[in-house]
Amino acid sequence: MKNVFIIWVFLAVVCNINAQQEKGIIGSSNWLNNWTEFKPGKADYGEATQILAGNIAVNTKLVKKEVYIIQGNVYVTNNAILTIEPGTVIIGDSESKGTLIITKGAQLIAEGLETDPIVFTSNKSLKKAGDWGGIVILGDAPINKFGTYSSVNYDLDPSLTTYGGLNPASSSGVLKFVRIEYAGKKPRGSENFDALLLGGIGNKTILENIMVSYAAGDSFEVLGGEPVMTKMVSYKSNGIDFKFTLGTQAKIDNSLAVRSSYLTSSSGSRCLDVSSYVKKEEVDFTKKQTLVIATNLTLLNDSENIDTDIKAGLIKEGVYVSENSYLVLRKSVISGFNPAVVLDGKIEINDKNLKKIRIEEMYINFCKGNIFSEGIDNNEDLEGYYGNSVFFNLYSKTTNLETFNDFSNPKRPDFRLALSKFTASSK
Repeated sequence: MKNVFIIWVFLAVVCNINAQQEKGIIGSSNWLNNWTEFKPGKADYGEATQILAGNIAVNTKLVKKEVYIIQGNVYVTNNAILTIEPGTVIIGDSESKGTLIITKGAQLIAEGLETDPIVFTSNKSLKKAGDWGGIVILGDAPINKFGTYSSVNYDLDPSLTTYGGLNPASSSGVLKFVRIEYAGKKPRGSENFDALLLGGIGNKTILENIMVSYAAGDSFEVLGGEPVMTKMVSYKSNGIDFKFTLGTQAKIDNSLAVRSSYLTSSSGSRCLDVSSYVKKEEVDFTKKQTLVIATNLTLLNDSENIDTDIKAGLIKEGVYVSENSYLVLRKSVISGFNPAVVLDGKIEINDKNLKKIRIEEMYINFCKGNIFSEGIDNNEDLEGYYGNSVFFNLYSKTTNLETFNDFSNPKRPDFRLALSKFTASSK
């Protein structure tokens, strides 16, 4: 039986009486307890009792005693507030590609509890990735395209999906203790929906304790804005786990991505993708380009035989950084990728550019290579640069089983919790 390896705390205890480094997701207690679900296909959420369809143009509240089904594209418009009680279940209709869109100026207040999370899931009895659309939240924080606004692609009404503006401190509401399962349906002639798409989201939006499971598209995609994200979980997505683009100024902390070698789209198995644009000609370079500050992440490829999966071409890089983008990645764990990090081949390897990409206090484990430049086999310059002791990066070649000590949790026999401590010198 294939084991599932998950980490909840990964502490790097440095052999130095004056300092201790924490790497990977952290917490004085297991913050994954109670609200997460790692086998959502076995959960019984009941039948729908209420239908959500069309536009929601007035303040509306969804209550726990009902089970709601999203039919087609449901837009929250007219600056309305959609409030969802803790414990409420919302089901996405597969046939109509049920999708919830919070338009610019409107708000979603989905504030679950650790013991009573809000769940968005599939209406299928046999659930699979891409059963329904997903959630789109649009705000008025800046993006880096020419002009002030843009609109979301996909099979949506462009007049209702504009995002971007001049207010980085705006709020699109609250998502807290929320699960999004089996989203990412692919409309004909379009790309897969993302499970959660954030366009132009301001930094007053609360984004905490959100779990995306089995997304057919990307788990989290961020288009511009200034989101602050903490305790995000992406579990076995087909697409990218955390994708940031269009000039976003993002902070993501204490978050987890677990990939499977066998649930990967043709675009690869990236956990973290940082870019400033899709089309360079659309970008106003007088504006801020994408900057992601990421701390205490655990990026893990869940494989019983990583070497075999790498040789079979099932595993690619864990992190990708495009040109004209900025990344600060600190105190994090990357385990089981090919290699750990890839820099866009257009990035000239020099001191000026490498100062934009800070990778430090890392634990890189069981990766076929550490930090590479795309398309270049000779990696000595990058290895030498990031291998300098000033960055405190540690490299290891232990298996997941050895790295993430496997302890059974009798309360959740389907899920292996891990508490792992390693001791290493930072010098």
